[in-house]
Amino acid sequence: MNPLPGWRAAFRIARRDAVRAKGRSALVVAMIALPVLGVTAADLTYRSALPTKAEELTADLGSADARYRDQGLGPVRLEQMPDANLWGTYEDSPDLLPQAERKSVDVPATFPEGSRYLTERSVPASVTTRHGIADARITELRIGDPLLRGRIELTDGAFPKAADEIAATEAFIEASGLSVGDRVTVRGPQQHYTLVGAVELPAELKQKSLFALPGAVIAPWKKSSDDDKEILPPQADKLEWLVQGPPGEGVTWPDVLAANEKGVVVASRQVVLDPPPDSEIPMAAQMGDFGDGSAELAAAAVTVAAMAVLEIVLLAGPAFAVGARRSRRQLGLVGSCGGSRGQVRAVVLAGGAVLGGVGAVAGVGAGFGLTTLFRPMIEDFTGRRFGELTVQPWEILGIALLGLVTGVLAALAPAIVAGRQSVLESLSGRRGTRRSSRVLPVVGVIALAAGVAVAVYGGISGDTTFVAGGSVLAELGVLGCIPVIVGLLGRLGRRLPLTPRIALRDAARNRGRTAPAVAAVMAAVAGSVAIATYTSSSSAEEEYRHQPNLTSGVAALSTTDTAGKAELPRARAAVEQNLPVSGDRADIGRVWAGSDCFVYYEEENGCGTLELVKPTGKAHSCPLKGEGARELAPRLSAEEHKRLMNSPACMDENFTMTSFNIDSNKIVVGDAALLTSYVKLDDPAAAKALAEGTPVLLNSSYAKNGEVTVKAAHIYNDRDRKNRDRHPGKAVTTTEQLKVYVAPDRYAATPSIRMVMPQRTADRLGLYSEEIGSVYPLDSEPTDAERQAVDAAIKLTGDNTYVMTANSMRQGDDAAILLILALFAGVVTLGAAAITTGLSKADAEADLTTLSAVGAPPGVRRSLSGFQCLVVALTGVLLGTAAGLVPAVALRLTDLRAALEAMREDPMQSAYTPIVMPWETIGLLALVVPVLAGLLAAGLTSSRLTLARRAG
Repeated sequence: MNPLPGWRAAFRIARRDAVRAKGRSALVVAMIALPVLGVTAADLTYRSALPTKAEELTADLGSADARYRDQGLGPVRLEQMPDANLWGTYEDSPDLLPQAERKSVDVPATFPEGSRYLTERSVPASVTTRHGIADARITELRIGDPLLRGRIELTDGAFPKAADEIAATEAFIEASGLSVGDRVTVRGPQQHYTLVGAVELPAELKQKSLFALPGAVIAPWKKSSDDDKEILPPQADKLEWLVQGPPGEGVTWPDVLAANEKGVVVASRQVVLDPPPDSEIPMAAQMGDFGDGSAELAAAAVTVAAMAVLEIVLLAGPAFAVGARRSRRQLGLVGSCGGSRGQVRAVVLAGGAVLGGVGAVAGVGAGFGLTTLFRPMIEDFTGRRFGELTVQPWEILGIALLGLVTGVLAALAPAIVAGRQSVLESLSGRRGTRRSSRVLPVVGVIALAAGVAVAVYGGISGDTTFVAGGSVLAELGVLGCIPVIVGLLGRLGRRLPLTPRIALRDAARNRGRTAPAVAAVMAAVAGSVAIATYTSSSSAEEEYRHQPNLTSGVAALSTTDTAGKAELPRARAAVEQNLPVSGDRADIGRVWAGSDCFVYYEEENGCGTLELVKPTGKAHSCPLKGEGARELAPRLSAEEHKRLMNSPACMDENFTMTSFNIDSNKIVVGDAALLTSYVKLDDPAAAKALAEGTPVLLNSSYAKNGEVTVKAAHIYNDRDRKNRDRHPGKAVTTTEQLKVYVAPDRYAATPSIRMVMPQRTADRLGLYSEEIGSVYPLDSEPTDAERQAVDAAIKLTGDNTYVMTANSMRQGDDAAILLILALFAGVVTLGAAAITTGLSKADAEADLTTLSAVGAPPGVRRSLSGFQCLVVALTGVLLGTAAGLVPAVALRLTDLRAALEAMREDPMQSAYTPIVMPWETIGLLALVVPVLAGLLAAGLTSSRLTLARRAG
């Protein structure tokens, strides 16, 4: 028997039914089209924004054939991979000569005969802008040459043609406030240039760079001083060559090997696009297969696609179910005319195929349209121009097929139900007696328990595959339990008012449309809560481990060397004028012994030392260091380990940076103002001690019986003329016992300072001291504009001072992630609740008519819709929150395992791995979103109903 005529009729009936029920059809098409639109746009954007090898080469070479690089090793034989990213010397190469003895390489001599080339070299510089001073990289390159087309494009003005002309990227021009025709000064050599053009780097739209002709910047910079190393920044890039090979030949692999023989590495377009076989690559034998992570990427893509299909099926399935019920008389007529159960199912499945196909086509078309429309915005966001709109036909076809299959899958369950319905029930409009499956909840509970166990095992063992698999299994288990949970909701409304009681009972009675919507909300919320919980927990861990460079709420002005002392008055004025300073400044000084420790000599002990000697004994030693520490650390709880880590004895055992230009002893010269503004020690006794010449010790583990031991090694180097003249004599080591004021233990964690020494004490001990900066209390964290302004003002005072604030933890990205997750889950929750409410109204029209007929107030219809929406949203959010904790906790167990292994190697490493609930996100989802969904549903529902004749 040929099945095609039956299916042809089924599709014809489905098409007519879709046209007849335009609202419901549009809803299903939109639900299928939206994910297809998103995936299509993402695929087009990814494929277009991801540069091909040819586009990467154009971004680096322009239209040139190759880039030649002298690696600075001299004419030593090298070997390289075809892409030039990996290179090295041959194993049988002789030892490299010292830097001073290496001969230069004549790189142009290695070019193929008949080649043409451009030279390129960059240098970091500080240049003037309309706002002040900005750091930028200046590249000496003849960018007007046709060899650079595709890499650098002119957008305004002209290319530089003279030595006093310069061009800039649009990103630099926008940030600096300059425009074509303005004057730009390169600080250092004080060379002046005219900005003649604006250019764009298609592969790096956000790059802030300047371009000048070869020899226009670096050569004058060198000539401006007799000491080139002092003037030219050491970060200046080496000279490189962009080469265009002989016409029709390019730069071949033999040309690359010939250059390698002379110590030159070559990135050739021809070689990269058409690499030679491994047998011709000397370096290939040393390289292994590192993998590219494509398997993991494919697995992630499959998982995302599966979740998208599940979301659509869960949301679209109830719409098909309601549509089948509203068309049950039509389906009954099919059966009464001799149609089999299979043909009844075919009608419903054909409806899914029709709407799925329309949704897929609409989604793909809208994806192309939106990608084209928002292409400039996407390019600005990604920071690179699309070479072209890349379309992979098979991927687009697969995405469209995914939409079609999703529509059919969403109609599968309603089709099975419709096929089982008797003809009499269909024609009479009665639904018959339906019983919930008793097997599904049992299977769901077993799957939930097994999934939690597998996820926990994966977390403990450190296998993220088990974590992912167990989490999905647990979520599916909760999915299986949802019908029973929804059924129990009806019993909760016994003591509630009329409308919430009806809403709960309606949800329990119509589990076919309520449970999938609850499941869709649960799936979206579970993923959001899992990521939000893991993100919040990781942020708390990072904040715990974070070591600030300065005390929060202050700005520190410091000098880079002794020459900066003369710049301090003007630098202080710049800080006070441009930052939100809230109080008086506190000056700070460094102290040292012997030779000036700003100067480090090559010979051993070329600089004097000054240190606080920690007393011996158990009371002064850290339990997490030395013998027995590896056995002790794993037995400690996180709180106990944290307490020990923050104790004075252990505080200095790990490396801690010093933000001021002081030695690792962290002894500074200061007065009571430094205590109150920076240390935050508001203690009259401490201030009095400093005034009387008694140092204030912040770390009590260095004190014994109220005294500290200060050991000074006065070493005078012959080149240290200043100190030699001030304190002639032989090297000597002195040890002093100083009475100190010991601050409470909590001040041991003060960044960069261990002891504050009065000036009179430093003089009495024969130590050198020098003012190095100031500390300012701030009203608020400086804005970006204030930072730029103060940096510009500081640079105007000289190059020997700088200002900094505390490197506080930046929570902006995490907060944005949590907000996006909450918005995503909230939108899905609102959508699922709205869909369910709309279906409830369509499905229960007869019940609403009956309510109105028996005298129910008009507002009952409105409030009933609100409570129906609230029930779905709130139930899904609560279940999703519980399900989302499973993967989050399991992943944190994985992190805990790694932290414990690190602690066994180094007991000073903390195993603190907290699980922090994102209460703001959960509160938004559990309280705000359901209430908002209920209010919107109630507000958009008409309270008046035109009574119609009841059937029966």
